[in-house]
Amino acid sequence: MILIVDDDPSVTASLALLLKQAGHASHSAASPADALAWLDTHPCELVVQDMNFSRRTTGEEGMDLLARIKALRPGVPVVLITAWGSIQLAVQGIKAGATDFITKPWTHEQILQTVRTVLGLAASVTVDDRVGSREELDASYDFGNLVGEDPRLLRILQMVGRVSATDASVLITGESGTGKELVADAIHRNSHRRLAPFVKVNLGGISASLFESEMFGHVRGAFTDARHDRKGRFELANGGTIFLDEIGDLDPASQVKLLRVLQDRTFEVLGSSQRRTVDVRVVAATNRNLGDMVSRGEFREDLLYRVNLITVHVPTLRERRDDIPILASRFLQAVGQVYRREGVRISADALVWLKNQRWPGNVRQLKQGIERAVLVTDKPVLDAADFQMTAEMQPREAGRDVLPPVGSMTMDELEKAMIVKSLKHHNGNISKVAQALGLSRAALYRRLEKYEIAG
Repeated sequence: MILIVDDDPSVTASLALLLKQAGHASHSAASPADALAWLDTHPCELVVQDMNFSRRTTGEEGMDLLARIKALRPGVPVVLITAWGSIQLAVQGIKAGATDFITKPWTHEQILQTVRTVLGLAASVTVDDRVGSREELDASYDFGNLVGEDPRLLRILQMVGRVSATDASVLITGESGTGKELVADAIHRNSHRRLAPFVKVNLGGISASLFESEMFGHVRGAFTDARHDRKGRFELANGGTIFLDEIGDLDPASQVKLLRVLQDRTFEVLGSSQRRTVDVRVVAATNRNLGDMVSRGEFREDLLYRVNLITVHVPTLRERRDDIPILASRFLQAVGQVYRREGVRISADALVWLKNQRWPGNVRQLKQGIERAVLVTDKPVLDAADFQMTAEMQPREAGRDVLPPVGSMTMDELEKAMIVKSLKHHNGNISKVAQALGLSRAALYRRLEKYEIAG
């Protein structure tokens, strides 16, 4: 049962009829008092409420009703209805516990899509919270491109599987190279939109001057070089999913334009005054902290709440080190096929070395490292020295911490490794090694004997 709360009888009647046609039973309340009295004695799946119930337009009545509903029935999702000019009020409502908001004037499809999404999310969180094994998840969903068995990854996969069935907007966060695009692809492949387009957009690579043309398209003659009509990314994604990568790099003016289309699913093609409607599922990603950007005034708070109905944080590779051998094996198999080196293997000591690296570039860096090792050696078995050699070939970023992760090596192991590395670098010249390490020759000889290193 869905509760509709609005003091305008034409609004409640219209919404009730719309919901009935879509197969949803509803009850209407004309005031906060009526709504609370009904909620106290009746089961309810969702509340759709206006923010004003008198001539006052501050939204205080709506905020008060929201607080009372969450106190009375904390598990019931609430969708707010507000005017476009009052989106900031809706953002306050989201912070206070509302699940989503709709702006006036709304369309029937917008209302129904929001209701379906919120009810679907509510159903997904009521199922068993036990995290299934990798085998169980693979039996239920298509996660072929996401490799690993770490508990953190399995929790993400379970969440992705559950929310994929809805049209909820998803914000994927995490460092560069962690696989955010693969998560977005998995959301699409496990959704009811899987047979429709999956359109990827790198927002960081689109200049402000080209944003409207790239995202919404243009007609011939819209600007100097517009010789042909062109469909924008949103129109290309119609019926499917649009993946907005690097959304944190979007400039303020473009943020406003993006918010508008995400809000009412309509846009204007550049050079045309006719509005077009689009049906898309929105998945965004960023390696930046959008909350901090909001506090600094660099990212719109209302846009943040529009794209992150669900947030998925992808862990770094160093947070799931036990997955490194599995990933390395998968990458080696793929690279071996490309370069006709199907028989190449990774030694046990090399796997230990790989697990002990920091991998600031995460999964992407691991994949590149394996590919380079295959390219620069012709050995059937890759050992730690092969990977270390390829790692040293890469330029190091200024200020980067190149020390091994805490807990991976003792001080003696670290000292021994540095001595061995210095000996190789100086071709066994004891004087130069001692000078490089800041030791006397006698102190260096004592350490060579201690660590049983041949000088």
